[in-house]
Amino acid sequence: MISCLIMAASIVKSGGSTKLRLFYNCATQSHSKTGVVKKCEHVQSFCTHRTNHQCAHDKSGDNVPTSKLPKKDTARYYGQPAPHTHPHLLQNKEVTPGIGRLEYSHRRQRFIEEVIRRSQRKHDAVTRHIVLIPSAVRQYMTNDIPYVFRQNTDFWYMCGFLEPDSVLLIEATRSKNITTLFVPPRNASRELWDGARAGTDGALALTGVDQALSFDELEKYLKAYLKGSRNFGIWYDYVAPVNPTLHSNVIRKFIMEERQAFVEQCRPIVQRQRLVKSPAEAELMRRTCQIAAEAMTETMKFSYPQVDEHFLWAKMEYECKIRGANYLAYPPVVAGGNRANTIHYINNNQLIQDGQLVLMDGGCELFGYNSDLTRTWPISGSFSEPQLSLYEAVLEVQKSCLNLCTPGVSLDSLYKEMCLMTGEKLKQLGILARDLSGNDLLKAMYPYCPHHLSHYLGMDIHDCSDIPRSIPLEPGMVITIEPGIYVPEKDQNAPEEFRGIGIRIEDDVLITDNVAEVMTSGCPKHPDQIERLQQTRQ
Repeated sequence: MISCLIMAASIVKSGGSTKLRLFYNCATQSHSKTGVVKKCEHVQSFCTHRTNHQCAHDKSGDNVPTSKLPKKDTARYYGQPAPHTHPHLLQNKEVTPGIGRLEYSHRRQRFIEEVIRRSQRKHDAVTRHIVLIPSAVRQYMTNDIPYVFRQNTDFWYMCGFLEPDSVLLIEATRSKNITTLFVPPRNASRELWDGARAGTDGALALTGVDQALSFDELEKYLKAYLKGSRNFGIWYDYVAPVNPTLHSNVIRKFIMEERQAFVEQCRPIVQRQRLVKSPAEAELMRRTCQIAAEAMTETMKFSYPQVDEHFLWAKMEYECKIRGANYLAYPPVVAGGNRANTIHYINNNQLIQDGQLVLMDGGCELFGYNSDLTRTWPISGSFSEPQLSLYEAVLEVQKSCLNLCTPGVSLDSLYKEMCLMTGEKLKQLGILARDLSGNDLLKAMYPYCPHHLSHYLGMDIHDCSDIPRSIPLEPGMVITIEPGIYVPEKDQNAPEEFRGIGIRIEDDVLITDNVAEVMTSGCPKHPDQIERLQQTRQ
C-alpha cells in the first residue's frame, strides 16, 4: 500500500538559471503493486493503479460548485502563489506548494473528529460546535513599514490561506460540518500599497472551503449564530489570542453572551496533529533540510581566518535562497571562539581569529516547513588536538543518540541518555572528576551542556511547543538531535587547553518504523570530512 499525496522536489537547471520543481509521484492509498500505468491528468507524473481506479487528484477535497468560482479571472494574483499564477511552484489544486486541497480538507476533518470525541467524553449532551482559528496580524517595525508577514502556523496548517486579518470558522455537528473563511475584502487603495488580496472569490477558489466571506462580516455572522444556537461548544485559543484586537472587539463579546456549554482550546488538538507529518509534509521537510545542508556546506567552504561572522550569515542566507528557500528560519548563530559558549549568540559582528572554531546554527524555511542545523568547524582548516578531542566527544554522543531515535522512546529519555554519556566523556577528558556518578555526575555535567538534546521540528522551529517531550515518538515525527559541550574561557576548573571552546552538532531526524532518517546528513560532520572540505575553500 502506498501513502497518498507524496510530493517530490528537484532542482532543474534551464538556460543558466535554477528553478525549483515540485511534483507528485503517486496518488492514493489504494494502489496495487501491479496494474496499469495511467497518466494522471493533473500532474506531470505517472500513477500506477488499477484501470477502474479514479486518481486522487480528481478528488479535490473541496465542495466548491463551479458557479462559485471566479469567472475567467485566472490572470489575477490572489495575494499568495496559486497554480495559475505560479505554475513553477504549485500543481493544480494545490493550496500551498506540495499540499493540496484534499490534504487540507482531511486535516480539518480529523480536527473535527477529535473535537467531537473530546466533547463526548466530557460534555456528551453537546452536539454542536463552533471553531474559531484566527490568522496572524501584520507586525510593523516602525510606523507604516511592515515586517515580512508570517502566518499563524495553526491557521496555516488548517487551511493554507496566507493573508493577515482572516479567520477560519467551522460549524460542526456529529454528522456534518461547514467551513467558512473570513478574509480581507478587496480594496483598491490598500492593494495599491500592500499588494493584491485574494478577496472572497479568490479565497474560495484557492482553498476549497465551503464558503468565504469578508472579514468585516464576522461579528454579524456570530450574532446570527447566537440567535439559533444554545448549549454549543466553542473551540478557540482564548488564553493567548493571536489577534488581540479581534479578541477584544468581537470574539470575547461572543463568548461573554454565555450561550455556550463550554470553551476549549484548539491549540492542543491542532498541534497534536501537526506533530506527525504526512508523506507530503515529510517531502517538504526533506527538501528544506537538503537546502540547509547544502548551504551550510558551501558556507563552511567559504570561511577563512579573519572572516566576519556577519559574512558567514550572509553566505548562508544566499546559499539557501538560491536553492529555493523562502528565507532563513531564524537569525542564525555564527559564533567564533568563546562566543560559541553563548547558546543563542546572534550578534554575529566579530572577526573569527585564526585557530578558533566557529559554531554555526542555521536553517531555512521552505513553503512553511523549517530546517535546523548546527556544525562546528576550524576556521583555519584543521583542528588542534584539544579541539579535536572535544569535537570527537560530542560527535560520539550525537551518533549514539541518533541510534536511539526509534518509535516508543521520548525526547526526555533521549536527553537523559545524552546527559549520562556527556558526563562520562567529560570525565575521560579530565574536565570532571573521575569519581563522579549518578546524580552528582549529572549535576556537574549540566553547566557544560545547559540545553535539552532535542525539540520537535516542522512549521515552527520549536514546533508544537505545547506538546510535552515526555510522549513516545511515532513514525512521521521530526526532531532535532543536538548535543554540545561548552567550556567558557573563564572556567578555572577545566584544563586550560579546553577553555574558550564551544561545540554543538545538530541534525534533523525523521522517525520511521525502522532506522531513523537523518535528513541533514548531506552536511559533513566527521573531522576528516570537514578538514578535506576546508582544503577546497573558495
